[in-house]
Parts: sequence; C-alpha cells; structure tokens
Amino acid sequence: MKNLVAALVLAGAALFGLTACSAPAAPAAQSSISADAVVIDVRTPGEYAAGHLEGAMNIDVQASDFDSQVSALPADGDYVVYCKSGNRSAAAAARLAELGFTSVTDAGGMSAAAVSTGLPVVTTP
Repeated sequence: MKNLVAALVLAGAALFGLTACSAPAAPAAQSSISADAVVIDVRTPGEYAAGHLEGAMNIDVQASDFDSQVSALPADGDYVVYCKSGNRSAAAAARLAELGFTSVTDAGGMSAAAVSTGLPVVTTP
C-alpha cells in the first residue's frame, strides 16, 4: 500500500512538474477560439481597471447580479472567460454552462488568456 501511495505521489509530482514547466500551447489554443468570440473578464471592476485584455467586457463572477448580466448575452454566442489565476474563470465557465451557454472557453488567468487570444493587456484611463 505504501508503495502504491508513493508511486501515485511521484507520478503526480512528475506530471505537475512537466505541465508547470511546459511552454504554453498558444497556436492550439488560438485555433480553438473563434475570431468573433466575446472576451469576458470575470474579475472585480477594480482589477479590470488596473489591466485587462483589450476589448474584454467586465462581468464580475462574484457579483450578486452575475447571472442577470450574462443572461442579457446570446446563449449561442462564443465566449472566452478569464480572471487573475484561473479559479474565478473556471467558476464562471461552469455557471455559464449551467445557464445554457453552449460555447464557453475558460482561458484561465490573464497571462494565459493574453497568449491564447493574442490580445494585449491594456488599462482603463
């Protein structure tokens, strides 16, 4: 049993090490995101103002009116969501799927989203 646990821990560490050190797969990610996708920054308005992807709309996933704000969008559109580290974007992508959105890409954190979308980070004046 100890050998099995040790093997699983080592396998997990090796997998984490390989994925943590690997280069981002920008071309593959870009090909899965349509050019007309709506990019949504799901962070707070303050975080958004400090720097966001160019053209991204801001809908805070932790706001009490998140569902009503996204419900105003067409459920059959293409959407890309991102946040600071990927936690809130995963929650937003799951919530959008629950609300009937059919094409949602979780781009993770802002750095990864910038790579996968090709959009620069800008600030709100």
